[in-house]
Amino acid sequence: MFSSFSALSGRGRAAAARLAAATMVSGLAMTGALVGAGTAVADGTPQQQGGATATIGGLKTYGAAVVHGDDGDEQISAGLFEMSVDNGGTLQTYCVDLHNPTQKDAKYQETSWSGTSLGGNKDAGRIRWILQNSYPQVNDLAALADRAGAAGLTEQDAAAGTQVAIWRYSDGADVDAVDPAAEKLADYLEKSAENLAEPEASLTLDPPAVSGHPGERLGPVTVHTDADSVTVIPPADAATSGVRVVDQDGKPVTSAVDGGQVFFEVPEDALDGSAALSVQASTSVPVGRAFTSDSRSQTQILAGSSESTVSATATANWAATGPVPALSAQKNCAKDGVDITAANKGDEAFTFQLMGFEHTIEAGESRTVTIPLQEDQPYDFTIQGPNGFEQRFTGVLDCETQGAATGDSVQTLSEPSPALAGDDTTAGGVNLAETGGSSATPMIAGIAIVLLVIGGGVVLLVGKKEPHGTGAKE
Repeated sequence: MFSSFSALSGRGRAAAARLAAATMVSGLAMTGALVGAGTAVADGTPQQQGGATATIGGLKTYGAAVVHGDDGDEQISAGLFEMSVDNGGTLQTYCVDLHNPTQKDAKYQETSWSGTSLGGNKDAGRIRWILQNSYPQVNDLAALADRAGAAGLTEQDAAAGTQVAIWRYSDGADVDAVDPAAEKLADYLEKSAENLAEPEASLTLDPPAVSGHPGERLGPVTVHTDADSVTVIPPADAATSGVRVVDQDGKPVTSAVDGGQVFFEVPEDALDGSAALSVQASTSVPVGRAFTSDSRSQTQILAGSSESTVSATATANWAATGPVPALSAQKNCAKDGVDITAANKGDEAFTFQLMGFEHTIEAGESRTVTIPLQEDQPYDFTIQGPNGFEQRFTGVLDCETQGAATGDSVQTLSEPSPALAGDDTTAGGVNLAETGGSSATPMIAGIAIVLLVIGGGVVLLVGKKEPHGTGAKE
């Protein structure tokens, strides 16, 4: 038995070259095997750390800007996007990846800065200051115009000027607003910006995965949220499995507040298995939170939020004997990869080989292993073990602004209203980005290149040793 790592092809010139190079190297140097004894665990571990999930609609309030580059000046649209939050709510965002297109109807997830280009940007905090001190957070346009010396400032000017100021810090772009009032606002925001700390997430659970033995309370799982309270939703099969969500005193939990702790209480006679709980709340997502899409649609940063539905999930795995790992994953742009955290609450060591190195997690210990990836490289790998042990992690590493990654220039819009990448109504059938991304920038194709152990290159493979007893799947 083994698990595979898949890489989806991109259409960008530089992205394709990097992916091809990575694929060639992977067959020689990136073979890994995960060898773990244990029992049935969850078939999925949350990779996103919780928060709001939304679908992008398009630019709603915008003006014009000019990007100055080696090949000349190019005019693009600049302003506020609008997103619809799953299960209720609306978000307003600016983009922080000037040269990358916005994919039509792309799904976005609230994300820590460390999983985006903002993580390595020393000026990311200045972008948050701009968001807090400009439109739409400051909707008194007369007062904003007075501070900036931008007489006659309209909503469109305010949105364009704010976006231009953000691009100067997010992309290091040489960009100006076309309207004089918008340009004065951009200059004022750029010069006045102070470096602020990253805002806290709207909702996360820490850790997102726990493990242990039947008869124990597995956890704690700590709630972190800016909501007044969250609703705790027990495992779907709680009535038949007997698994309960409780507090540290063993009392059933149906709601929690920031800092609250919940546990999985597993019956002593429970068969080896897994369960998941979720929490949900309605709150305004903090300004400055990042939003990313696994379709490689351009990264967004939050400028405003209505009351929106946010959620997070945690899993629990248990077994009577042997190693009992709990796995979670998070993008780590500082290390150009994905961090896999494995915690072992079993009574035997959990040993695995990854990227040619063997790692042992003793009983009661935890360790994080970083899987290195190429920029823009989509990934899809599953870690499997005996008796149904299986965790799948998918996504795309998006740690650089497209201009920094490829040197692609922006493309002039060919119609008055901006068009989404993927929308064939643009002139001549060319897909243009709403904020000027080149039609040649990477768009993820729906074809997976599956790299297997036998017969070619390998990025990551996962194996297992025989379990304690029978029932291993081959």
